[in-house]
Amino acid sequence: MRVLAIETATQACSVALFDEENLLASQHELIGRGHAERLVPMISDLPGKGRADEIRVSLGPGSFTGTRIGLAAARALGIAWGARVSGFPSLALVAASARATGTTDPVGVAMTGGHGDWFVQSFDATGLPVGANASLRPEEAAASIREHRVAGDRADELVNLRGYGEALDLLPDASHVLSLPPAVLSEHLAPIYGRPPDARLPGG
Repeated sequence: MRVLAIETATQACSVALFDEENLLASQHELIGRGHAERLVPMISDLPGKGRADEIRVSLGPGSFTGTRIGLAAARALGIAWGARVSGFPSLALVAASARATGTTDPVGVAMTGGHGDWFVQSFDATGLPVGANASLRPEEAAASIREHRVAGDRADELVNLRGYGEALDLLPDASHVLSLPPAVLSEHLAPIYGRPPDARLPGG
């Protein structure tokens, strides 16, 4: 069985193709913006144009636009290929990427959020979340994450703010999708926004 992994929730655009447990090929590009233009060509460059029996796609939290681009592509390819589509949290993939560096300890994750906030969440040594993700101001984020090792693009700043720990400057990488615990996968393909919407309907 082949699995295509798609991660577009951050400034990276990342895809990977697996055959059973084997990584066949992957691409991970730091592009900032432009996921809509890069994602499909990156998938097409994979063996067999990325065709798979299952597609796993990031649900966020992260970039509103990037997350929706990944979800739209996964849904469309799932229909075209008759493939099962499931989603995963981007913060869980950061924790999985941290474990790939050799750490076997619990990991805190700190990623860029919106309006100056950081998305933070704690994960145990198996990669399962400890509590829900939160969107917090940097000082609040630093107080909320107690793990010695912190991963993510805000890890250095969080470790400096609280004054201890080890930082792993990482973005979620699709090549580590098979390291995710099965319990974090979901067939409910709704974006995880991490914070309430800025716009509200009249009357609340």
